[in-house]
Amino acid sequence: MNVQTSPLVLGDQTNQLVEQARRVLPGGSFGNMPAEVILKEGKAGRIYDEAGKEYVDFLLGSGPMFIGHAHPAVTAAVQAQLPLGTTFFGNNRHGIALAEAIVDAVPCAEQVRFVCSGTEADLYAMRAARAFRKRDKILKFEGGYHGMSDYALVSLAPKNPGNFPRGSIDSAGIPKSVADEMVVAAFNDIDMVRSLIEEQKDELAGVIVEPFQRLIPPKPGFLQALREVTAEHGIPLIFDEVVTGFRFAYGGAQEYYGVTPDLCTLGKVVGGGFALAAIAGRADIMKHFDRLAMTDEDFIFQVGTLSGNPVAAVAGLATLDVLKQPGTYEGVFATGRELMGTLSELLKKAGLKAQVIGEPPLFDVIFTDQPIKDYRDTLKADTAIQKRFNQALRARGIMKGDSKYYVSVAHTRADIDHTIAAWKEAIEEIK
Repeated sequence: MNVQTSPLVLGDQTNQLVEQARRVLPGGSFGNMPAEVILKEGKAGRIYDEAGKEYVDFLLGSGPMFIGHAHPAVTAAVQAQLPLGTTFFGNNRHGIALAEAIVDAVPCAEQVRFVCSGTEADLYAMRAARAFRKRDKILKFEGGYHGMSDYALVSLAPKNPGNFPRGSIDSAGIPKSVADEMVVAAFNDIDMVRSLIEEQKDELAGVIVEPFQRLIPPKPGFLQALREVTAEHGIPLIFDEVVTGFRFAYGGAQEYYGVTPDLCTLGKVVGGGFALAAIAGRADIMKHFDRLAMTDEDFIFQVGTLSGNPVAAVAGLATLDVLKQPGTYEGVFATGRELMGTLSELLKKAGLKAQVIGEPPLFDVIFTDQPIKDYRDTLKADTAIQKRFNQALRARGIMKGDSKYYVSVAHTRADIDHTIAAWKEAIEEIK
């Protein structure tokens, strides 16, 4: 493959699609990537746009394609199911089998309820904690991403953060009163969390946290201490594992970091590239989804047209079968460690104020030499250089989002070498 080093040039067909998109879509996009990024095909660790340009893919559909695009096992499973029906609304054997696989794999999972998106899963997990505790408030962490619900968009990415624990509304169209139901703390600050929980324990329904917040690993002992203080007061602890589930380990971040929450949410990897997500956790909390087990006032009403549909379920099961093969996670971590180490060394040699943060399956560069322990520390980064670097990489055949390199099982030696070559050239360009 020839590495293109010129700025992105759109072909006539792509320009026509961009113009069409701008007529019918707000901003000309689905809200995820720039309008000019129109992708056509994916295979293993590569992706191709409508102009025919090939990229090493670290976007991975924002994470779901952990075993690569169009994996033969997933494709075969889906093709076998399609003639038999795509959704039934009622139970199906494949959804039941996937729930069993989740219970077997994930430490906190005693029961599972399927939905179609991580947003739904996080929303229902918070609702389950409220039903269980008969309280209203949820403690979350500033900068933590829990989907697109009103509650999740409190202090997701405040440009001018205020005083803890008051949250800020990060989107138009959300009632100001929603902020009253959220308590906001700083990630990795266990003293703050303890103080807030002690102060508001009688009003808190639950605590929701990304065990690995966006790109920021937990400080040693932080998750363990969070587990201890929530357990002490009987407050459900929710791990948002939509990103980390089945990515950091087969049992997710809770296995990787050795801390078991009361509930977790899963998405992305577990659906094998199809619309599927889940809430999983303790049976005594999950039973609030069971109409026969609950009084009307304690029952959580939840239905979904496509929840647990057989196509997504067989894709998820096929994905998990691949991940169970010996050496799979060792390979992903080896790839990620090499990439992280090489990028760190290249940035250091170039004399740039930058650091690579994250874990081997999920990382990125932050253009600051200041320590990064929470969301407010990320605001110190030079976002202009970050944007230039990402643009230079895209021109050289590297596809990633504004933040995050998602590493896949399918990335090869050729993908690694291409990426390193692109980094060298892009660093020279921005230096």
